[in-house]
Amino acid sequence: MAHDVTELNVSTGEIITREYIQAEKDAIAAMQPTTDQKWDKIRRKRDELLRECDWWASSDLTMSDAQTAYRKALRDIPTQSDVDNITWPSKP
Repeated sequence: MAHDVTELNVSTGEIITREYIQAEKDAIAAMQPTTDQKWDKIRRKRDELLRECDWWASSDLTMSDAQTAYRKALRDIPTQSDVDNITWPSKP
């Protein structure tokens, strides 16, 4: 989170840098997504990536080891511990 705000006085052209006041800090913090909201977004992306390769699992196809590993890695995304640093697998 930023600790300073730069303001321009349009009448004088003066540029002032000051620290945020507590109310501004609180407002900025309130706008940040919660951990649950971040996980929801991650799961939506994961689900989309799985849907894109669902056809690999058709009954008349055999998935390669790389395809199987990719889909497993996608399903395992929610087991990662750092919601802000997700490691996404590379699509084979």
